[in-house]
Amino acid sequence: MFSLLEKSWKKALEKELKKSYIKKLETFLEEEAGLFFPPQEEVFEAFQKTPFEKVRVVIFGQDPYHGDNQAHGLSFSVKKGEKIPPSLKNIFKELQQDLGLPPPMHGFLEKWANQGVLLLNTTLTVRKKEPLSHAGKGWELFTDSVVEALVKREDPLVFLLWGNFAKQKCKIALHTHHLVLTAAHPSPFSANKFLGCNHFSRANSFLAGLKKEPIDWAV
Repeated sequence: MFSLLEKSWKKALEKELKKSYIKKLETFLEEEAGLFFPPQEEVFEAFQKTPFEKVRVVIFGQDPYHGDNQAHGLSFSVKKGEKIPPSLKNIFKELQQDLGLPPPMHGFLEKWANQGVLLLNTTLTVRKKEPLSHAGKGWELFTDSVVEALVKREDPLVFLLWGNFAKQKCKIALHTHHLVLTAAHPSPFSANKFLGCNHFSRANSFLAGLKKEPIDWAV
């Protein structure tokens, strides 16, 4: 399956892809074929849409959506025509408060990914209707290596870390030359502490200070 990884990421993660757990993970996924989301051809969608050298902002999720037709390889995103999940609704509420953007009619975040926003889950696959069912199989080690590769980049990036899980995942980015913004998770259980974080405008201000193009957050 890792043959589907985008070429610049293959180069950046070359040593990691040779480790023994990668083969074990591939074997596990072969055994689970047809039972997990997203579809195999979309597992590495975040890497396909956002090559290594194009990354400017990183947003980490935990687990792919586990319902039919939801997960497609970009964290928090669902394809057009699918119901917008509660956490994403709150992200859109924050966009409206922060940047005055009207809530979109769909939850497809490909436009963000194409601009350099890496929308990555910690675990890249999940069994249907079984959240966290593919946790502990090797994905966490792989995505840890992604974080390490990004933190080593000389050009500063923005990490938007929502919830304790994302903060823990990317803790090595703290106290570096990167901008790390933290807030509560946008789920309905903690949205009152997420709303008002102004992460989208703060990310763009940071990019502008580096003479980089800001992200067009309109979906």
